[in-house]
Amino acid sequence: MENFTPVSAAMGGLMIGLSAIILLALLGQVAGISGIITGLLRAKPGDSLWRALFLGGLIAGTFIYTLVSRNETPINLNPFALSEVAHLAMLISAGLLIGFGSYIGSGCTSGHGICGLARFSIRSISATLTFMLTAVLTVLVVRLVIGAEH
Repeated sequence: MENFTPVSAAMGGLMIGLSAIILLALLGQVAGISGIITGLLRAKPGDSLWRALFLGGLIAGTFIYTLVSRNETPINLNPFALSEVAHLAMLISAGLLIGFGSYIGSGCTSGHGICGLARFSIRSISATLTFMLTAVLTVLVVRLVIGAEH
């Protein structure tokens, strides 16, 4: 575990949990990213500002962290050494598959894994166990069958 960062991970988890609590307490909304994006695309009058601000905060937070981070390891935006065209095609395909998975799963990892588990939702417990099992199996296949280290 060469990149284990417990302090920043704990701080990130606290901020995610706090934002989910604030959103639920103030607006009665669940902080599921796929639901926020879907709601922004099909927003009812007066319902798009908070969604845009939430998503803008996610994007801005990434850039702010990059600027203030003391991490000297550059982020590898092309870990598989693909051509620019293949890299872009893979990103678009992955995004579409994630969106489709969120649609058929009635939510994403943030909605089910953070907010749903906190509400003891049986559907969210089932979805989160499925996410985690799939992640473990994917790592096993990549490391043992394909033989990739990272």
